[in-house]
Amino acid sequence: MLSGFFLSIEITMKSFNADKIRALILDMDGVLWRGSNLLVDLPEVFAQIDQLGLAVALATNNATSTTAHYYDKFRRLGVTLEPGQIINSALATSFYLKQRHPGGGPVYIVGEDGLHATLEEQGFYHAEKDVLAVIGSLDRGINYRKMEQATLLIRAGAPFIGTNADKSFPAPEGLLPGAGAILAAIEAASDTAPILIGKPEPALYLAALEKLGTAPGETLMVGDRLETDIAGAQNVGCSTALVLSGVSTLEMAQAWQPAPDIIAPDLTNVLKRLALNHE
Repeated sequence: MLSGFFLSIEITMKSFNADKIRALILDMDGVLWRGSNLLVDLPEVFAQIDQLGLAVALATNNATSTTAHYYDKFRRLGVTLEPGQIINSALATSFYLKQRHPGGGPVYIVGEDGLHATLEEQGFYHAEKDVLAVIGSLDRGINYRKMEQATLLIRAGAPFIGTNADKSFPAPEGLLPGAGAILAAIEAASDTAPILIGKPEPALYLAALEKLGTAPGETLMVGDRLETDIAGAQNVGCSTALVLSGVSTLEMAQAWQPAPDIIAPDLTNVLKRLALNHE
């Protein structure tokens, strides 16, 4: 099994021109950490990225925290990032709403404090009626009352917007229900599919590419989930690296078409393979 794994890496690398890569887009959950458990040495990893001369942005579907929370988390872990270097699906959702409702207004939110705070920064506040939209996301305090109200508002005509469709997310104890599980329940009750904002939709990738100042073909997306991280990056034309430290398995990766450009155990090994092309 192990020899087969390393053979799969060599096969994907043979047709991959790493010399063209000028920037990385990194997912976080399943790539940098699983819950509170770090998967890599963050200061060392970001030092390696700098030594390779690569720009980096971080794009996550996690809408439970504000980007300010992530900047603080990275600082506590020894990495200082620039404003705009992190984008999550909560922020992308707030931008989507702002484009359509520049003055802000009431929305019904099925989500956690980070989503509420991010939307409030753009002028959108939680309300129970006469809302501009229903926003669905991961909510670890979900209950029947929240789903009931969301369903009634959507059936009454409110647009249904989902921050992301991740059915699960990696945690130290295993895969836990994600935003997609909650969206699926509301969709079933309301007979309405959500407008999705996060990966694999293009919004997060395009925001990251704008920050990086690179073309898709010069940018490598590193993620742990095939149907979101990898599929979305392939759709916008980025190169892709799948790490097996999160959700998707080697067997899933071998069946995926088109195949990721790199399959590696973790981010550290992705950087080692990029370094080989810079020697």
